[in-house]
Amino acid sequence: MREVVIKALLVDPSNNTPVVLLKDRVSRKALPIWIGDAEAISIAFGLQSEEFPRPLTHVLMKQIIEELEARVEKVVIKAVQDGTYFASIYLRDVHEEVLEFDARASDSLALSLRSGCPIFIADEVFKTAAIESPFADEDEFQEFVEDGLDLREFRKRNRLHHKREE
Repeated sequence: MREVVIKALLVDPSNNTPVVLLKDRVSRKALPIWIGDAEAISIAFGLQSEEFPRPLTHVLMKQIIEELEARVEKVVIKAVQDGTYFASIYLRDVHEEVLEFDARASDSLALSLRSGCPIFIADEVFKTAAIESPFADEDEFQEFVEDGLDLREFRKRNRLHHKREE
């Protein structure tokens, strides 16, 4: 498994769809995941450490988990099928048992921001879906993200990579 961080939340200009960009901690690779508007709003608030006037779903999930004396251990993006990412949320309960819950990747990421837990991507998913960053260092990568990442290029490179794998 690869540990990643949420590097950016962007909008794909070709279809106005939100994209969360996950950056590998130890390589120059990144994984873009196209997500829904509601999850993008929750992720944006989580990235900015802001609260909504009423609890968003992921804040409510965190509150329920904590009230049950459990904690979010980690989230794992486990599979990708036909462009859909599948994830699991792992909780540790009051008896120190680990429980696994099937979840959408976007919900898992939003909850991870609220709980501060690590995010992992299964090696097979990372191998088939992550793309190499064209930048030599972290500062260049951050500058590229902040200056308007061309997600069409990510999508094109991702398609080319998948064709090579077939």
